[in-house]
Amino acid sequence: MVRTKGAGNGTVERIQDLILAEGLVPGDPMPTETALCERLEISRSSVREAMRTLASLDIVEVRHGHGTFVGQLSLAPLVDGLLFRARLDDGNDLRALREVVELRIALDLSVADQLVEIYRGSVNPELESHVAEMRELAGRRQPFPEADAAFHNALFSRLPNSLLRQLAQAFWEIHTTAVPMLNIAQADDILVTVDAHQAMLTALEAGDADAYREAVVEHYRPLGRTLDAAGRAETGAVRA
Repeated sequence: MVRTKGAGNGTVERIQDLILAEGLVPGDPMPTETALCERLEISRSSVREAMRTLASLDIVEVRHGHGTFVGQLSLAPLVDGLLFRARLDDGNDLRALREVVELRIALDLSVADQLVEIYRGSVNPELESHVAEMRELAGRRQPFPEADAAFHNALFSRLPNSLLRQLAQAFWEIHTTAVPMLNIAQADDILVTVDAHQAMLTALEAGDADAYREAVVEHYRPLGRTLDAAGRAETGAVRA
């Protein structure tokens, strides 16, 4: 249950309880504002305030002209808050991005043994196709965020922990949103990242958790070098 501060806290929790009691799932229509007022015996202003809070948390989704629906319950609001807090602490956007990348690495490494058990001895043409697309785009010096996202989503899709899958996706979205905002150029050795994706898959299919971990670390090396260079440039600009 989401806990929030303020007068609307009780209404937020009661609407969440109603969602659970009704067995509603993402995409299902929510009761109308009038119905919520009557069923919960609360004012229209209280309902509206609570719905704004729930919408900010992706628990409900307002579709203008269509009504309100149960949201996708993604973890993006949580990660947005973490990223903003990191930026607020010291005003260093580059450091905040580096911390998100560190979390992504830790998450990828933490599931090595699980993924090995899932993919050992398997053949995965979908994942191979994503690597091939990345290689083609990188060869033309074009970014490949969609293919990268598709690879990681497909790789993690077979993990039994749905919360972990959502967290990985949320961190990836924040990462890919922050990079263009900071005007960070694509790494010159971006093909290293493509090769690392292939190495990750090859290691998992071979049942080699250590090789997978090595490939994960290699996967992030080009970005790490780019962040280091951006940090040095930023420091130099400040000194100048």
